Amino acid sequence: MTSNPHSPTAPAQLATPIAHLTIAPDRSPDRAFEMRFTSTPRGARLARRLTAVRLDAWDIPYAGTPHDDIVLIVAELTANAVRHGHVPGRDFHLRVNAPAGARLVRVEVSDTRAERVPYGPGAAGTEETGRGLLLVSHLATRWAWHPRPDGPGKTVWAEYALPGGPG
Repeated sequence: MTSNPHSPTAPAQLATPIAHLTIAPDRSPDRAFEMRFTSTPRGARLARRLTAVRLDAWDIPYAGTPHDDIVLIVAELTANAVRHGHVPGRDFHLRVNAPAGARLVRVEVSDTRAERVPYGPGAAGTEETGRGLLLVSHLATRWAWHPRPDGPGKTVWAEYALPGGPG
């Protein structure tokens, strides 16, 4: 098959076929991933999956405890943004930062609902829901929230200390 760039209906072909895509390890000084996602369960799921891929590219491999813990933190914070921070027509913002050599990963999830703020660990009762932040508090080195500096809403953040060095 050949491609004719002048024909709008002709099939196109890559000049250099790619067998598969891989993400090379990122060894830049400031390894950061950030993106806006729709404030839906599908957006939270996509955020979790893209974070998992990025962590692996940052030499925090799949099937390792740090990888699984950080992905679980992302899953809980993004699920909370969807469930408790949802404003129709507004997205949530995820930022994952792992500065090279710092042995620390910081996860930040921002939503646009300012009046619903997270409560601290230990405030969860016996309900079947509402334990996400309790789980985050056990996995993360520390976590908190603050008002969003760039608009309405809040940012919930958690830091995870990687083994093998100071956090």
